[in-house]
Amino acid sequence: MVKAVVLGAAGGIGQPLSLLLKTSSLITELSLFDIVNTPGVAADLSHISTPAKVVGYLPPDDGLKKALTGAEVIIIPAGVPRKPGMTRDDLFKINAGIVRDLATGIATTAPKAFVLVISNPVNSTVPIVAEVFKKHGVFDPKRLFGVTTLDVVRASTFVSEILGDLSLSSKVVVPVVGGHSGVTIVPLLSQSSHPLPSGFAQGDLDKLINRIQFGGDEVVKAKDGAGSATLSMAFAGAEFAYKVIRAAKGEKGIIAPTFVNLAADKEGGDALKKEIGQDLDYFSSPVELGPEGVVKIHGLGKITEGESSLIKAAIPELATNIEKGVSFIESSKL
Repeated sequence: MVKAVVLGAAGGIGQPLSLLLKTSSLITELSLFDIVNTPGVAADLSHISTPAKVVGYLPPDDGLKKALTGAEVIIIPAGVPRKPGMTRDDLFKINAGIVRDLATGIATTAPKAFVLVISNPVNSTVPIVAEVFKKHGVFDPKRLFGVTTLDVVRASTFVSEILGDLSLSSKVVVPVVGGHSGVTIVPLLSQSSHPLPSGFAQGDLDKLINRIQFGGDEVVKAKDGAGSATLSMAFAGAEFAYKVIRAAKGEKGIIAPTFVNLAADKEGGDALKKEIGQDLDYFSSPVELGPEGVVKIHGLGKITEGESSLIKAAIPELATNIEKGVSFIESSKL
């Protein structure tokens, strides 16, 4: 029996994410919350012939509390999408308050749930959730995750395109570390399970890294004002949620990159801080998952000089993003 909750379930990511979760046999109850349209989305999904019982809630009548009661996995895609010309900073101003309020609801109703944050900018919204939980005395770093899976999915897809065989895309594994925006996204292509062609030019490698880092911009531009990467993000969010659930049920050996508080595994976190040469509280690296959430934070492994330079370039922005999330809550009256 697994109850999953989607907060922001009527939006561009929320609807396809809810659909994917409804199709999974891992989930027995699916609870949807948003400020509009959730009863309709829930009614539509409830007709699908899979086991999960679906209920939609709106804010009136303690809707958030009802949606969260008994939750084991909570996925948060709530907030506004990025539009052309909008920076992640513009996004922050709107989405930070939304995430703070939802985190307050989780802290008071379902503090033991696994919380998966999709709302951008993830580098700042994950620290926001953590700080809210700390203020309520319920913070467990092992149970809070920033979903960076879309960067991993993009890396797998783009590498398989270069190899000329898209059927490989679900098999190609490329660790992506750092954070979840622009230069903070660092694909470790030297560790790809399927190496790039021999003689792959440096210029082409630079283009590939840039495409992985700024894949979101590619979609925003192509949608021409009609939204951002919602469908691929929903797929990535569902994939990560399934891993968390399978690990919670006792499946061993599940490892996935995710943006976590490094206190979740002190030994692994401290070793990673030494590797990156910076005392950051949050970083995305391959994480082993288990029944309590984070089991082990893995290090970077063997990386190239170029990858080391990318990590150095990522750190200042990552540190700024993290601090922005922390200080947003410090200055808020909860």
